[in-house]
Amino acid sequence: MSAPVTPAPLKLWHVSEQPDIAVFEPRLPPNRDAAVATPVVWAVDDACLPHYLVPRDCPRVAFRALPATTPHDLAHFFDDGGSRHVLAIEQDWHARAQSTPLYLYALPARSFRCVDANAGYHVSDQTVRPEAVHRLVQPLSLLAERGVTLRVMPQLWPLAREVVASSLGFSCIRMRNARAQD
Repeated sequence: MSAPVTPAPLKLWHVSEQPDIAVFEPRLPPNRDAAVATPVVWAVDDACLPHYLVPRDCPRVAFRALPATTPHDLAHFFDDGGSRHVLAIEQDWHARAQSTPLYLYALPARSFRCVDANAGYHVSDQTVRPEAVHRLVQPLSLLAERGVTLRVMPQLWPLAREVVASSLGFSCIRMRNARAQD
């Protein structure tokens, strides 16, 4: 009889342009459509970390294949044999995304609960001290290491509309900063 498989420990992260956060205090969500309405500390899981390897205000569309993704959507959104996880940003943000250093804070998972598995969002209502911080000089270089394809596009809105209507897992982040819809 084989030994039971122990799942890997949950890795949670907070990405910031600030290099010196010693403690994360719960705060109210910035908008009303957030999954919670009380003060919390936000974190993202390891699978969705690539969605945050750009400056905070950078608009982006992140999407990935799920077990339930249709063959049509696989063929439409992904290249043959390529990555099944994509981060799309606008051309106007590409240089800034390449040159902005980010700080990756490792957070202890024990006080967090998942509020959106698709987006990888976890929250804690407690003060959280980071376990470690890593300076990322060129965060976009980590995408390929994690099997994520970067797509640089003139405009995100057409892609966002298609992705939202698909069978993919997705996050459309900071779209208020995207170029105006045509």
